Amino acid sequence: MIVSDNLEYDIAELWSLLFDIVTDGEKRLAAHLDAHQITPPQFYVLKTLSEKGGECRIGDIARDHHLTNATMTGLVKRLEAMNPPLVKRRRNATDGRSVDVSLTPEGAERFLAIQKGLMEQLGAVFGLLPDEERRDIIEKVRLYFTIFSQQFPADDML
Repeated sequence: MIVSDNLEYDIAELWSLLFDIVTDGEKRLAAHLDAHQITPPQFYVLKTLSEKGGECRIGDIARDHHLTNATMTGLVKRLEAMNPPLVKRRRNATDGRSVDVSLTPEGAERFLAIQKGLMEQLGAVFGLLPDEERRDIIEKVRLYFTIFSQQFPADDML
C-alpha cells in the first residue's frame, strides 16, 4: 500500500477504491439476486416495502428510487405476477388515484432470505478482522459519508 501526502493522489485513490467497491458489490448483488430469481430493481422495491412496514404508495417507492410512476408500476406488476406473488396492489382507500403496494408473506420471506444471505457473505469477510479493525473501518466510512453528505447534500444534486 502506498501512503502519500499528496491530496490529488489520495482523491484519485479513494475514487478508484470506491468505484471498485461499488462495481464489485453490484456484480455480487446481481449474482446473489439471480439465484433468488429476482432483479436488483425488484429487490430494492421489496427492501423499500420492508423498511416502510410492508406497505406504501407506489408513487412513494418511485420517488425514493428516482423513477417514474410508470417504471415503478412495471416493476411492481412483475413482482405481483410471480408465482407466488411477492407483492399485491390495491387502490388507496382515501385517494382513488393512488395505488398502495404491500408485501405478501412470500415477499417478506423472500426479502429476508435474500438479506440473510447477503449478511452472511459480509459476516464471512468482516469476521476475519479483529473487533477493533472492524469498528475502525465502520467509523472511518461513517465519518467520510457524514462529511461528504453534509458538504454535498443529495437533494442538491437533483
